[in-house]
Amino acid sequence: MQLNPYLTFKGDCKAAFEFYAQCLNGKVEAVFTHGESPMAEQTTPEWRDKVMHAQLNIGTQVLMGADAPPQFQQKPQGFSVNINVDTTEEAERIFNALVAGGTAQMPIQETFWALRFGALVDRFGTPWMINCLRPCPD
Repeated sequence: MQLNPYLTFKGDCKAAFEFYAQCLNGKVEAVFTHGESPMAEQTTPEWRDKVMHAQLNIGTQVLMGADAPPQFQQKPQGFSVNINVDTTEEAERIFNALVAGGTAQMPIQETFWALRFGALVDRFGTPWMINCLRPCPD
């Protein structure tokens, strides 16, 4: 079994996934629009270029998403996409890349559980946590 976060956007999913690919050294593997679907003729013209499904591969991890029609779009709350990394440098790089144009909720810093931890909401409204955990004592 594999659990994959599935994010929804208010019309900027493609831009968000391109941004995430750059920040996370990933590759956008798939982007399907409403206009490319069998339902294209039943889709309003202004919604045909919106993303019906996107997939971003980051190593062995997968992030998925889509644009939600306005009547179904909700502000993300009650969750964060968490990223665990092995080095403080990588934690700082990813945090600084993702926070550009967004809001730091907790600046990247050392904590009692992590060599680096930071929390942010990116410019697309997605909440993230970046962790570089302390080694477990033997």
